[in-house]
Amino acid sequence: MLDASFFDRLSRLRLAMGHRTSMNLTGNRKSMQKGSSMEFSDFREYIPGDDIRRIDWNAYGRLDRLYVKEYMEEKEAVVSILIDTSASMDYGEKKKSELACKLAAGFAYMGLNNMDRVMLYDMRRMNQPFAAGGGKRAIPRLADWLGHRSFEETADIAEALWKLPVKGPGVTILISDFLQEAFVEKEHLTKKGYFAEKGHSIGKGHFADAEQETLQQLLRFLNYKKQKTVLLHVLAKEELSVELTGTRNLIDMEDQSTLRITLDAASIRVYEKGLREFTDRMRRECAKAGAFYEVCSTGTDIYQLIFQDLRILYDI
Repeated sequence: MLDASFFDRLSRLRLAMGHRTSMNLTGNRKSMQKGSSMEFSDFREYIPGDDIRRIDWNAYGRLDRLYVKEYMEEKEAVVSILIDTSASMDYGEKKKSELACKLAAGFAYMGLNNMDRVMLYDMRRMNQPFAAGGGKRAIPRLADWLGHRSFEETADIAEALWKLPVKGPGVTILISDFLQEAFVEKEHLTKKGYFAEKGHSIGKGHFADAEQETLQQLLRFLNYKKQKTVLLHVLAKEELSVELTGTRNLIDMEDQSTLRITLDAASIRVYEKGLREFTDRMRRECAKAGAFYEVCSTGTDIYQLIFQDLRILYDI
C-alpha cells in the first residue's frame, strides 16, 4: 500500500490531541492525572507517605513548609478512524477507496508510533472494529485489515458515528466522500449524489442548500465526547474537475438508478459552483465547531496531502 520510506517520514509526526487524555493505559500523552513523567505540573503541600524525593527544598527554605512537585502522567490516547466503505468510494481512475485506505494507514501509523491506541472502523460494520495497540508491531495486521475492505452498497455516516464507543478524550477521524442525503440536498442529488457511466461520475444537479442539521449534530456529539474531530473529504479528481461532454446515460453506483443528461460548458459551471458551495459549507460548519476539514483529491500526491496539506494536525 505504502513504502517503507513513507512510514519512516511519518515517524517524526504526532497527532495533536486538543484535549488532555485520561485513559488508564501507559502511553506518550499527557494526562489530567498526576504521575511520574518529566513534565512539571504543579506544587501541593506534603502529605505523610509522599515520596520525599519530590519535596521542593527551595520552597521549604523560603516558606518553612513542605511542598512536593507534581508531574503530568503520561497516558495512552485513542485515535478512532472511520472509513466510508460505500460503493461511491470505489470510483475514479485513481479510486477514492485507495486514497481513503492510504490516509487511514498514515494516521494509524502516527498513532501506533507514539504508543496511542488505534481503532479502525468500517462504517458498514461498526460492530467489527480493528483494535491496534503496542506500537509499530501492529502495522502488518493493520495493513491486512485495510486490504480486506470492500467498498459496496451504502453506508450511513451518522448512524455509524452514533455507534462509536467513545470512552475519553481522543482524536476521531472521518474519511468519506460525504455524498449522502444527510449532507447533500435530496432534491438535487440521489443518495450518494454521483453517477458513473463507464467509469465516469457527476452529480445530478447543483448542491444548493445542504442539510446542515446532521453535520451540526455530529460535530456537537464529538465535542461533547471531548474529541479532536477531523473530516477528510475524499473526492476523485474527475469529480473536482469535470471533463465529460455530450449526452450521457449516468448510472447511480449504489442503487443503479439512471439519469440521461447533456453536459455542456454551462451545466458543468453550475455543477462546479454547487460543489464549491457544498465543500465551503462543510468547511464553515467544521470551523464553527472547532473541527478540522480538508478536501483530499485523488489527483494530489499522498506525500503532499500528508506532509503539507494536513500538517496543521500535528504537534511535532
